[in-house]
Amino acid sequence: MKVLNYIKSEYSDFSKFERVFFLFVILLTSLIAFFIKDNIFSFISAVCGISYTILSGKGKVYSYYIGITGTFCYSYIAYKNGFFGNFFLYGFYFLPMQIIGIFKWKENLKKEKNEIIKTKLNLNEKLTYSFIFALLFIIFSYSLKHLNGSMPYFDSFCISASILGQILTVKRCYEQYYVWLFVNIATFTMWIVSYIKGSNCFSSIIMWGVYIFLAVYFLILWKKEINKKD
Repeated sequence: MKVLNYIKSEYSDFSKFERVFFLFVILLTSLIAFFIKDNIFSFISAVCGISYTILSGKGKVYSYYIGITGTFCYSYIAYKNGFFGNFFLYGFYFLPMQIIGIFKWKENLKKEKNEIIKTKLNLNEKLTYSFIFALLFIIFSYSLKHLNGSMPYFDSFCISASILGQILTVKRCYEQYYVWLFVNIATFTMWIVSYIKGSNCFSSIIMWGVYIFLAVYFLILWKKEINKKD
């Protein structure tokens, strides 16, 4: 009973749309993966990734535990498909950052409910992070091109923006969703091209397509909450 009560309390702030959408997307992903016999790692990555994105968008700390599982699976399929930038990003950056995120988010919870306090960047922080992104893109583009990775410039954009996005996620900034929107569109395109070339990872296409919608959805929600405080 305690477990059921905990689950009910955690999902009490989900709107009817959010509950239905969450369930629908997970079921749709599962059914498609089953019928097309998709790669099992791609499927697990998609289910965990979508769950993590929705739960973190709702400010739930435990989203990171699900995200860690998805990170392992996505690292594997990125490596198998030659997206070395994504492999190093998820395996050697996202994993430790998600562990850090657990502790950072626990330190910044609202008193009235188990949800994080949202923040926004000031002008100096925006300029600093823009410079960091440009520098990372140049470094990764040069490195991945010499590693003969698949689509090195797309991969470099995704890894550079994702590094920035994960920092903003841990900092609880609503601007993270601007970054994730661009990352999601670029990575969605990357996996479509990979699938056309013969990759058996259709669940990854579904996952990144859902990410695009969720980035827009949570950008609106987080920005609205921040504006209320200002």
